[in-house]
Amino acid sequence: MNIIVALLVFSVIIIIHELGHFLLAKANGIIVTEFSLGMGPRLLSFTAGGTRYSWKLLPFGGSCMMLGEDGEEEGEGSFGSKSVWARISVVAAGPVFNFLLAFVLSIFIIGNIGYDAPVLLGISEGLPAEAAGLQEGDRILSMNGKKIHFYRDISNYGMFHQGETVQFVYERDGKQYETVVEPQLTNGSYKYGIVGSVNYREKTNALETLKYSACEVGYWIDTTLQSLKLLVSGGVALDDVSGPVGVVDMIGETYEESKSSGVFYIWLNMLNIAILLTANLGVMNLLPIPALDGGRLVFLIVEAVRGKRTDPELEGKIHFAGLMLLMLLMVVVMFNDIKKIFL
Repeated sequence: MNIIVALLVFSVIIIIHELGHFLLAKANGIIVTEFSLGMGPRLLSFTAGGTRYSWKLLPFGGSCMMLGEDGEEEGEGSFGSKSVWARISVVAAGPVFNFLLAFVLSIFIIGNIGYDAPVLLGISEGLPAEAAGLQEGDRILSMNGKKIHFYRDISNYGMFHQGETVQFVYERDGKQYETVVEPQLTNGSYKYGIVGSVNYREKTNALETLKYSACEVGYWIDTTLQSLKLLVSGGVALDDVSGPVGVVDMIGETYEESKSSGVFYIWLNMLNIAILLTANLGVMNLLPIPALDGGRLVFLIVEAVRGKRTDPELEGKIHFAGLMLLMLLMVVVMFNDIKKIFL
């Protein structure tokens, strides 16, 4: 059951991503030759409206194959025959649809249970926050100029900016105040001495639900970018990165832990994971790496600036090389996932 739930979550996210490419391609008159879920040999397929719809053996990935997207065809209805802005819209649509999915799922969660408000539930004695004058009930508005919408934002700021002195802007009794907190190194980690919880939630009205749902998407985009920054700088090791196998294991564990709380909380936790994954997929696909949507956008933006297209054959070779490197990275990450599960 765990694997089935995980595959359903993956499948929805991938279908939405590819649907973005598909709908914008159709809207711009580009012929979609195949729309598929999965990779490898076809298990089932049918043709409708000139497009082959396929379900493939390997349950990871998917594709929206367009006529001439690799430059081999330039006739009417091909990808290359359309304006550069039409092609940009088609390529960007996949990640954009991922962010839209995250937004819609966030509306469901926040509309039902509210959001984790950045309200302090207490102050630890003898730690910097007490000396800085922070008190129970204070609402944190910003940290070093970064707006704080959720209690998670406070934790994340401390994790991604360890040891930094922080200027807190907070609200108390309807008035705003400022104070400076220098975190204290305690038991190997820097601490402010504030107490709060992601389980302290405030309900929202309709407009607030939309606002905080957008903030939720922004939270996961920012978290993904900050995590990538740590990975590049060496703050996070490659062994700490999870691929499809690791994510399936995480989904399975979350599903098992949620069963005792009832069906509603299983759905909430699965939706939370889906928001994390779809926002992560959107960000990763926008990275300027050959073979990814972001890599293709780089070539298209250069074309828009220059007014001249890069040699399609050269671009195809660069994307192929990028794909091979990504496949190699996927194998390494998958091996690490399996090692972490069984060792």
